[in-house]
Amino acid sequence: MEDGHAWVDACSPHDRTKEIERGRRNLDSYQYFMPTHMECGQGLARKTGEFLKPYTKDKVLIVTDPGVRKANILEPVEASLKQYSIPYDIFDEVEPNPTSKVVDKATAFLQKSNYDLILAVGGGSSIDTAKAIAVMANNSGSILDYEGVNKIPNPSLPLVAIPTTAGTGSEATPSTVVTNTQTLFKTAILSPYLYPKLAILDPELTLKLPPSITAATGMDALTHAIESYTSKLASPVSQSFAIHAVKMIGDNLHKAYFVGTDMESRKNMLVASFIAGIAFAHSRLGNVHAISHTFGGVFNIPHGIANATLLPYVLAFNLPACPEKFKDIAAALGEDVNGLSAMEAGGKAIEAVVKMNKAFNIPNNIKDLGVSLDYLPQMIKDSMRSGNVLANPRLTSDNDIKQIIENAYQGVI
Repeated sequence: MEDGHAWVDACSPHDRTKEIERGRRNLDSYQYFMPTHMECGQGLARKTGEFLKPYTKDKVLIVTDPGVRKANILEPVEASLKQYSIPYDIFDEVEPNPTSKVVDKATAFLQKSNYDLILAVGGGSSIDTAKAIAVMANNSGSILDYEGVNKIPNPSLPLVAIPTTAGTGSEATPSTVVTNTQTLFKTAILSPYLYPKLAILDPELTLKLPPSITAATGMDALTHAIESYTSKLASPVSQSFAIHAVKMIGDNLHKAYFVGTDMESRKNMLVASFIAGIAFAHSRLGNVHAISHTFGGVFNIPHGIANATLLPYVLAFNLPACPEKFKDIAAALGEDVNGLSAMEAGGKAIEAVVKMNKAFNIPNNIKDLGVSLDYLPQMIKDSMRSGNVLANPRLTSDNDIKQIIENAYQGVI
């Protein structure tokens, strides 16, 4: 499972790449841009053909993973495409933490026919892979050639996304993340060309998710919302999306996890994930994502569970930098902060996240995820290479990253 990590400037017509990469921004000036059309409602997957008609005249390539296909989640989508006489093929070899090798294989598959639309059905890995394929449809070389902001020269093939998990928000962002199989570094590509044309949110498609995936993806969405809200690059617009996403997740994730078949909580989690995606597409994220990307690249740990496990440790590090924002987060998660100082109330936000992880059987340390400190130098180097460190609310050094990883390994907050 992946997610995009975009700067607002990457979605604007102005190239401010140098300013962005230095982590600077005029806080008196900000933008909002969101070209993705969204449809949300129970059973909308059964109307996929109707939604796709305006976007395709030739043939659709469905991009998904083996689990989605095996679980028959594609059935309503395929039935609707057949109903509307829309021809399609299926590429179902998406893997967790998608690699450049899989993108190359999918691109070769794409080139065998005349596709004019890509339809991603699945979690963040499927959507991120589909985005990368869409790029390569109209651009040469390797997807890794386009690392960074606004490096894609030609528009991507149009993309429609149908998420089957509530977590990554990739259906709302202009970015994709692909692991370099040679270096194990997770490469971020950011461009307005990567925004999906349409996102279809159908809670029926999430009903078969096992509790463990519901928890991991839900906590991934919470991480997006929290890191976006506290980001140095946040604006009043992005923060309004982010803090509402925090509240929606706090109100709905427990029921989605423990009941599973509750349609309202499933729908609300999809919406929360989507609006958290909108938020971080405009603000970037922080140290959780900077570090967790190394876990996915080096150890192939699923992105959501890596984020969830790391989150309390990064929150503890960041609390002194923005206690007032942490107080807002605590209140949004239902904690009683009346009469508390900002620091005391902010500590409640960390406690709330710890309690959620415990309730959802998420490990309280990264050692249990399979992280080895033998790779600590590489993890530090790759984490500091991430632009998310620049957006983190607290100034971060190599030694800080080292300390966060060691604390998370030992389970000491």
